[in-house]
Amino acid sequence: MTTLIRRALGPDKKAAEMSASDDANQAGDSRAGGQQPSVDRARQRRWVPRTAALLTFLIGLADILNILRPDLVGRLHRINSMIPGTLTDVTRSADVIIGLTLLMLAHGLRRRKRRAWQAVSALLAFDIAIHFIHTQRIVTAVISLVLLIALLYFRDEFYAEGDPRTRWRAVWIFTGLIVADVAIGLTYILLARGLAEDYSFGQRVQEVIYGLVGISGPVQWAPETRGDLFNLLTSALGIFTLLVTAYLFLRPAEPRARLGRADADRIRELLGKQGDRDSLGYFALRDDKSVIWSSTGKAAVCYRVVSGVMLASGDPIGDPEAWPGAIGPFLDEAARHAWAPAVMGCSELGAEVWCREGGLTALELGDEAIVNVADFSLSGRPMRNVRQMVNRVAKHGYVAEVRRVGDIPQAELDAIVRAADSWRGSATERGFSMALGRIGTHGDEECVLATATEDGAVRAVLQLVPWGPDGLSLDLMRRDKAAQPGLNDFLIVETIKAAPALGVKRISLNFAVFRAALERGERIGAGPVLRAWRSVLIFMSKWFQIESLYKFNAKFCPVWQPRFFVFPSTKDAPRIALAALEAEAFLVWPRLELRRIAHKLGLGEIGRKLRP
Repeated sequence: MTTLIRRALGPDKKAAEMSASDDANQAGDSRAGGQQPSVDRARQRRWVPRTAALLTFLIGLADILNILRPDLVGRLHRINSMIPGTLTDVTRSADVIIGLTLLMLAHGLRRRKRRAWQAVSALLAFDIAIHFIHTQRIVTAVISLVLLIALLYFRDEFYAEGDPRTRWRAVWIFTGLIVADVAIGLTYILLARGLAEDYSFGQRVQEVIYGLVGISGPVQWAPETRGDLFNLLTSALGIFTLLVTAYLFLRPAEPRARLGRADADRIRELLGKQGDRDSLGYFALRDDKSVIWSSTGKAAVCYRVVSGVMLASGDPIGDPEAWPGAIGPFLDEAARHAWAPAVMGCSELGAEVWCREGGLTALELGDEAIVNVADFSLSGRPMRNVRQMVNRVAKHGYVAEVRRVGDIPQAELDAIVRAADSWRGSATERGFSMALGRIGTHGDEECVLATATEDGAVRAVLQLVPWGPDGLSLDLMRRDKAAQPGLNDFLIVETIKAAPALGVKRISLNFAVFRAALERGERIGAGPVLRAWRSVLIFMSKWFQIESLYKFNAKFCPVWQPRFFVFPSTKDAPRIALAALEAEAFLVWPRLELRRIAHKLGLGEIGRKLRP
């Protein structure tokens, strides 16, 4: 059904190790701008963060459930006369806040986050003091003390760095939410009736601030029900503010990825020397990727961080013997931030090197369709459907033109780009591993644009990126939905026909996920497991076009080249798969677009008028 490679050893291991020693486990990370000490991945104790996270979660859960115990409230009220009302409220609020925070910190602790370790240590110390002094929960206090001592002893196991942008955004969001909470609470007090007396503005602000942390303030309510409602409102606002801030503070860091001009030029230089090895190499020039270089500059890994996954695509750029010099720093960077390293769509050689250098696992993800130009022909029964489709499109008056981007006049290129953008179904651009994400940009002059026109109007566009000196790799296909069906087939065939004049000998088409399972599952004699797996893939095709892409590629009788998905372990596979779907824009999370909302409300115009 699929092929699995674990810690595969390639044939050139000795040469690769010699090259890796030359590269010296260092990376010129263009995003960080400097060298950082590498993490010793071999000496990591995996059980330490997992155990600490589990115990932290259980202690937090116990703190929350403890407020439901009536005997605790009774014991507190015995000494409540000394500090009326405050002790009960403070202890209850502290239990809830500490418990909720520990629940959220448990995940960061499991991911070795240094911030999470610092916060848990501080909260445990405070939690222990509350348990011993006030609630006398000796068992929970002892467990918390043991965990605190263990965290201090194994402090070196929690080293993962966070993203500074995440920290500052959490601070700004926290400040904004506090201001909003106080405004909401004050509005309630100012509009509410039944206060015991006419309190000053300062006392009302104090009441709101105290209410956010569950403490009774100076304001007394004549109807207790209104006071209870106010306490419920402010406590809910305080908990919401805490949860949102903690989430933003501890969420997986996603640094802003942007490929600089200098890095892009160096990658183009490597592609000029070694670009014929991988048809996905040119897609490393996407604007939303970062790059890690080997110390010698002979190899690089381009990646993007998505939901805590450090995701690379295709093989490393450069000489295969220098790949370990870039793979090592890539894995070190992932370990430093507690990101899960993964690779989408690498070749068999790339999978072997990744597995050998990083102790990773590779799964055969599917096959890439490659058409050899010299062997392609429209004659014969297997090509009948393609031949009929192409002839039908030509009879309707469509004309194809295949040119390098650098040979197209700028005004005409701009018109083609505008037309292609108007055909997009949504603002979300799909693609990561086999998509460039742009048309006609400076530096992409060697890309090929195939256009289909009807009476002089552009109705379909096909873009292909360079694959070494004699190859092309399909980037995007767009067409006018009102145009004649079959335009994509027509443009692919016309591009293959024009390939010799462009010096092109091979063309890589789309990637077919789990192609082997789809093909073998429909054969006579296929086993029940394979047939069931094929049925699942066909069902998933309703959303992810698995079967349709396979059938589209198969029409051109290509040569199939396997591609692999590399990941740390089976338990990480679901998380990495979701990150891959998000990177390819098959999975798009809903976002609250504050700027668009402000624009609709006219707030932006008001702000501009108020500016001096």
